[in-house]
Amino acid sequence: MSQQGTLSQQVEAYHDWKKDLIRQIGRYRLWLQDNNLFSEDISTRIRHGLELLIEDELTIAFVGEYSRGKTELINALFFADYGQRMLPSQAGRTTMCPTELFFDRSANQNYLLLLPIETRTGELSLQQQRKRPDNWIRHELDDRDPDVMREVLAEVARVKSVTIDEARKLGFDEDMLEQDRDNPGNVLVPAWRNAQISIRHPLFERGLRILDTPGLNALGSEPELTISMLPRAHAVIFVLSADTGVTASDMTIWKEHINTEHADHRAGRFAVLNKIDVLWDDLQGEKHTQESIERVRTYTANHLGIHQQDVIPLSAKQGLLARVRNDTNLFDRSNLGLLEQLIIQRILTHKEQLITQNLISDLLGMLQNSQAAMQYRLEALEEERKACAGATMDKAALGRLAERAQKDYDFYYKKLITLRSSRRLMGSQGDILNKLVSEERFEEHASKVRETMSKSWTTAGMNRAMDHFFELLESDLTNLLAEGKLAEKMVGAIYRRYNEDTRARHLEPIPLRAGRHVIAIRELRKKARRFRISPKNLLTEQTILVRRFFNVMVGEARTLHGRVRSDVERWPQEALLPIMQYSMEQKQLLEHQIRRLRDMVRTDRDSRSERERLDNAITDLRKQLELADAMMRQIRKPAPTTIQQKVVNIYGTV
Repeated sequence: MSQQGTLSQQVEAYHDWKKDLIRQIGRYRLWLQDNNLFSEDISTRIRHGLELLIEDELTIAFVGEYSRGKTELINALFFADYGQRMLPSQAGRTTMCPTELFFDRSANQNYLLLLPIETRTGELSLQQQRKRPDNWIRHELDDRDPDVMREVLAEVARVKSVTIDEARKLGFDEDMLEQDRDNPGNVLVPAWRNAQISIRHPLFERGLRILDTPGLNALGSEPELTISMLPRAHAVIFVLSADTGVTASDMTIWKEHINTEHADHRAGRFAVLNKIDVLWDDLQGEKHTQESIERVRTYTANHLGIHQQDVIPLSAKQGLLARVRNDTNLFDRSNLGLLEQLIIQRILTHKEQLITQNLISDLLGMLQNSQAAMQYRLEALEEERKACAGATMDKAALGRLAERAQKDYDFYYKKLITLRSSRRLMGSQGDILNKLVSEERFEEHASKVRETMSKSWTTAGMNRAMDHFFELLESDLTNLLAEGKLAEKMVGAIYRRYNEDTRARHLEPIPLRAGRHVIAIRELRKKARRFRISPKNLLTEQTILVRRFFNVMVGEARTLHGRVRSDVERWPQEALLPIMQYSMEQKQLLEHQIRRLRDMVRTDRDSRSERERLDNAITDLRKQLELADAMMRQIRKPAPTTIQQKVVNIYGTV
């Protein structure tokens, strides 16, 4: 079976593209150092860009009701090389807890981490539990022995028998749980709250992360999963079954957890119509089979309210079998390749666009600034060369060049003093912004709401306290937005004056972008309203409800607040970086030019040897500019999916 154009190859190409960008950033850093244009500010900016590239991940969530084949699909996409199903996938309820698949690049190890379901009754959220390794049960995974590894991974699907009262305390709706036939009156719940699987796989090593979710009951009983983990996934693959169509529970998952106004899913939401092999009819022929599949596909798209091209009919079981047997015809018929192409064309392309829009545009702006400074140096050297064109050096002309260079130097020196003063002013403005989103302020809000909720005697009182918490946060961020706009106006005025006074290209200020954080908190407040009116929460004991609210809603708010704080702390120093960089580069270049010119005026040098020296300097400088051009071309190089310059035909539709 040809592997040309597979998901593995495309993710590898994406990784290579990022690696080349990292190389170009390294080359740019060395180029700046070689040309005496490096500064601490530029170093900080470059380091931030490198961190974005190195830490970049792509998360795809697989969501669906029980027995739709989510885990089988993951086996077919990522584990066929083992020649067997690695994740537990058989009839009935298999994935009982949220399972994350990735490769731990820092530890460089394979392992399975399991968090006991009993931790739900504690005070720590899933996010906090990740920082407490002692609370997890760890199993080593040896990928050299797939049979043993498969047995260890089967632990993910383990269930335990508990009383109905215990199930309620753990957050489950007993009406949606299976009865334990061996212990009448008991029900079966997942043994684990969360599973983390670090496994060496080419795609996971490249930053791909998979979230395999349980069915509706377990999905709805872990609020952190639906409040933060699912909405943050770059894309969602919603798995349905061709033999059942879109059921009521499927629609509940779609409406309540996927197709919601507060979900991110910037790269898209897609539906997989699995188990199409049940529609294969060898007696009536392929045409009849395809017509049957298309009817179910059209119905599914209409029911979910999405484009038909975003519904991929496939058979994960037959795709896995085809890969294990290396059967090209069966693989083509399974349509598994169509899902891979969709991930390539839609999800990877989106990630590439994010990097292009943010990091690359910033990097190109810095490089263009540096080129402009070097071009100025070249023009100065060529003028010096003209003054040495005769039999003797034209010291009067060199003196005039030195005077002009000194004036320019004084100009940029004063500009830097003014900009440093402006930066100190920005630091004061930053202090105002930081106070509005300080960690102490957040914890003060959280402490007040916890106290109010604990003292409240009524559900209405607790609801008011919950909403008041988000009201306080939103008020802080609205004030941040107002103060931020004042600061941005001040920065804009500084840039306008600078661009009018200098020969710089039109330099743009770096915006604060505080508005996105206000939107994020408002969206979280909407989720909190849904949390409050949930029948499950309305009937929950007060102490459990307080704990659940803090574990989920306050925990998510704390994460968002941390991002705001990070942006606000960094922005006052970064806002003036483009004009600081340009002024610093001009000052350093002029400093070298003045020293060189004055030395030429003071000493009786041979005109010919001076011309040779300048010719060598000009040649070297042109080479440096050529190097900058080469870096520019490499950085502008199209991303892998753009290079293809074609739209993949997804199951007969464009």
